[in-house]
Amino acid sequence: MTTQGKSKAFFALWAAVTLWASSFVVLKIAFTHFDPMVVIFGRMITASICFLLVFKKLRRIDYKPGDWKLLVFMGVCEPGFYFVFEALALTYTEASQAGMICALLPLMVAVVARFVLGEHVTRRTLSGFIIAMAGAVILSLAAEATATAPDPLLGNFLEFMAMVCAVGYMVTLKKLSNRYSPWFLTMVQAFVGSLFYFPLLFLPSTTLPTTFSIPGVASILYLGVFITLGAYGLYNYGMTKIPANQASAFVNLIPVITLILGWLFLNERLNWIQYAASAIVLAGVYISQDKKAAG
Repeated sequence: MTTQGKSKAFFALWAAVTLWASSFVVLKIAFTHFDPMVVIFGRMITASICFLLVFKKLRRIDYKPGDWKLLVFMGVCEPGFYFVFEALALTYTEASQAGMICALLPLMVAVVARFVLGEHVTRRTLSGFIIAMAGAVILSLAAEATATAPDPLLGNFLEFMAMVCAVGYMVTLKKLSNRYSPWFLTMVQAFVGSLFYFPLLFLPSTTLPTTFSIPGVASILYLGVFITLGAYGLYNYGMTKIPANQASAFVNLIPVITLILGWLFLNERLNWIQYAASAIVLAGVYISQDKKAAG
């Protein structure tokens, strides 16, 4: 790949993770106005409508028989179960803590990509994974319950389960990226997500809205257009250009950006043990980045 091509991929990945970091804050705001399942379905159907408007402009699809299984699996992993776990997580923990759990994702992808995609993983990467996991556990155990985060330990565990789903999405995406454009793959995610969440609107536990607040609706539109459409499209583009373990490394930016945004917009604060645990997580992530392997 040319230097210009790599620069475009890196910029797309940087923009994607910045948008993703903002989604933690916007989700937290949206959940104060609507039921989590309503919010997630709203963002999926918003993105789907946007894709329907530009469907004819997408490149011709070179479909391979049997790929529908991988495409459905990708969409069920994320946005499907991923957002179920994340929506539940953010009702129990703070956005800044959930963002820190995201730091585990690149390491999880690197390990799984070793076995599924044959990408090389070193002892240093595995060591970093163990350190980062330890930091995430300390972060969760040291969390204090608040009005907006009533059970941080449960919330952080649910966010970890969301990361497991994200691994399934990223690895499957990489397998499909040789045959399909990133925007087609993003469209599939939006459509599968809409179908996945529609039945969940009728669960007894789901509260359907009776009124529509402007901040709540604006949050859903932002999530649908800028996150589901924009962030995933940009990330999928970047993922098609560089190895999965390098692309997933950009997720390391999410915790830091989320901490800043959570402080600015939600007035969230961590205690000193959690800040130390966050440093351990980031240290583990840094150690895992074997520059020789990446090159």
